[in-house]
Amino acid sequence: MWGWRRCRARASGRGLEELRARRREREAALRKARRQEQLVSKRLLREDPVAEGGQDGAEIVLDPLTEEEVSELLRGVQRSSEDRRRSLSRLRWALQNKETQQKFVRLDGSIRVLIGLFTSSLANMQMEAARCLHELSHSSDPAVAEACLPVTSYLLTYLSGHSVEFTELCLYTLGNLVVESEAVRKQLLPQGIIPALASCIQSPHEAVLEGLGYVLSQLLQAKEAPTEIVPLVLDSGLPQHMLRLVCSGLKSGTGAAVEFAWCLHYIVSDEPFFCSAVLTLDLLPALLQLLPCSQTVSVLVLTVLCNIAEKGPAYCQELHRQAVIPPLLGTLMLTDSEVVGQCLELLHLLFLHWPEAAVDFVSQGGHRALEQHQSTPELQERVRALLDMASQPVGASAAGTTQAAALPAFS
Repeated sequence: MWGWRRCRARASGRGLEELRARRREREAALRKARRQEQLVSKRLLREDPVAEGGQDGAEIVLDPLTEEEVSELLRGVQRSSEDRRRSLSRLRWALQNKETQQKFVRLDGSIRVLIGLFTSSLANMQMEAARCLHELSHSSDPAVAEACLPVTSYLLTYLSGHSVEFTELCLYTLGNLVVESEAVRKQLLPQGIIPALASCIQSPHEAVLEGLGYVLSQLLQAKEAPTEIVPLVLDSGLPQHMLRLVCSGLKSGTGAAVEFAWCLHYIVSDEPFFCSAVLTLDLLPALLQLLPCSQTVSVLVLTVLCNIAEKGPAYCQELHRQAVIPPLLGTLMLTDSEVVGQCLELLHLLFLHWPEAAVDFVSQGGHRALEQHQSTPELQERVRALLDMASQPVGASAAGTTQAAALPAFS
């Protein structure tokens, strides 16, 4: 039961480790839910299968082409305009098959031909070539992703123009490629993917913003993200832009809000420097405004805040100084037990590391806010633990305050 009995007075080191383990379990559950909601590692933008000959939205499963058939299609896309358009459309559908993808990238010059069409001045050819590249980016074969390396610089270039549909397609193609291959990421970073995304976030189109969030969340999950990617993201101003957009009218953009919340989660999780950055870059007020957006976003935001609070007294002191208590009181008025449960965990960390937060909480009616959840079975124990902690005098936790004073202050 979350180790709360042990933490009702003062949590031991072992108790804190149990809390960390529970939080890791919760984050794993969130990632599982993310997959179940089709917010998967790779995404595929296709037209409605029904309109293309499918039935009841079922995906058409195509048989693999022979090597000769693939070669014929490649020859076809290099002929006159009308033949080229038909062949390119047929190639796009053929590339939905994994074996056909592998045969295609093994053909000498195949990717070079696609890039030539992708960069042509004929809009319909360009879009069909982009869809072919997008199908290849969705492959689970790393060799197929790496075969697409020569196209990455063009994908970045086209983020700043063309139609919304074309920009969205380029974004999701990039997102699929970066998650598959470290070689692709190492090529994209010096090519300027972070500045390109920072420019792209100026778009007024929600579809583009959600695609951007997808690319960024893919990058931030990379194993080299803490040392090579997160510092670039923080320097680019992207976090401030993400929060500003969500808080200034993107209330209906749940997809973008979820992606941006995941990005923030990856930025601040389990390193202290990045937690400090959220506080010192003045991101917290905007982050708190995300709490009412949706159940998923609320849980993600609270998880981000727990990751910060877990770092200790100095971080909890700063959270308290930046007025985190009032929005948490508002969150306790909600009926969703998962959101409330995560809010209780954040309050526990605040009370534990910075007892003045408990005093402030009580003075603002916190007891009443907690008591309304005493009849909820899965929350009862945590509510009782917090009521006990909130009733303790500040002096009972003086050790935490002393430790806070020894840590560097935030500026």
